Amino acid sequence: MPAPTWDQYMIPSLHVLVDGQMRRTREIVDRAADLLQLSETDRAVLIPSGQEQWKNRGNWALSYLARAGAVERPSRGRYVITEVGRELLGAHPGGMTEKDLRSVPGYDSPRLAQKAAADAAPATPAPVVEERTELDPDEQIENGIARIHADVADQLLTRIQAQDPEFFEKAVLDLLMAMGYGGAEGSATRTQLSRDGGIDGIIDQDALGLSRIYVQAKRYASDNTVGRPAIQEFVGALAGNAASQGVFLTTSRFSVDAQRYADQVQARIVLVDGAKLSRLMIRYGVGVQVRRTVQIVDVDEDFFE
Repeated sequence: MPAPTWDQYMIPSLHVLVDGQMRRTREIVDRAADLLQLSETDRAVLIPSGQEQWKNRGNWALSYLARAGAVERPSRGRYVITEVGRELLGAHPGGMTEKDLRSVPGYDSPRLAQKAAADAAPATPAPVVEERTELDPDEQIENGIARIHADVADQLLTRIQAQDPEFFEKAVLDLLMAMGYGGAEGSATRTQLSRDGGIDGIIDQDALGLSRIYVQAKRYASDNTVGRPAIQEFVGALAGNAASQGVFLTTSRFSVDAQRYADQVQARIVLVDGAKLSRLMIRYGVGVQVRRTVQIVDVDEDFFE
């Protein structure tokens, strides 16, 4: 059964408040979730920002109810039902959408406000955003960012695969440096040109250089699969350098047998496939640049106290 959308939290939230008592946001959202009979699986789902999805949707439901005048905020983080809220609860006992809220006189809909601004100033019309009721505004933003990142990730792999192997070896060392490895001096060593036992790079793991990570970087086509023999060769190269840990990075993917073998050997082997590689590059700003920064604001409750 799909998780409740943000608008499905509205009627349960009004049910929680119907006794007229002022309640904290957290209590309302928690009790609304109980009324919706949320499973443990639903409660474990996180949105990309790390917040629990059900809490985020419950908070947005209260925000929309406040815009409609169905609830009031007498003080920070506390809500109480209004007569409008009681009427909505009576009119829509089985559930309510934002479309139903639009019937409330004076409902402060962001979408309608944008349309009004466009009508008032036709020479510079404001964009009208189509709202999808299954996602709350935070989720719409994060889904948009995720789609952009997915496209950039594909482009990164395509660009890397068009470069020579030496470029990829340097790129993965740049990534590890950006992730915080490289020791006190912030340096890494490429070893491919010296043919150092099949190791493409060496990078310090700690500030004093007491522990080192050995790197293997293989630039393959996306449809290639790195099998167990390649990992065995890497393990052998580690043993030849008296090393106990290494990272094998590729632009393609690993076979199940290769992953199983890497988990079983005594040396600590981390496998990074193309999908994970591109995500890490985006996260740590390697091979990408910030095109635009968006600020998301909220009301400063301290300002009004």
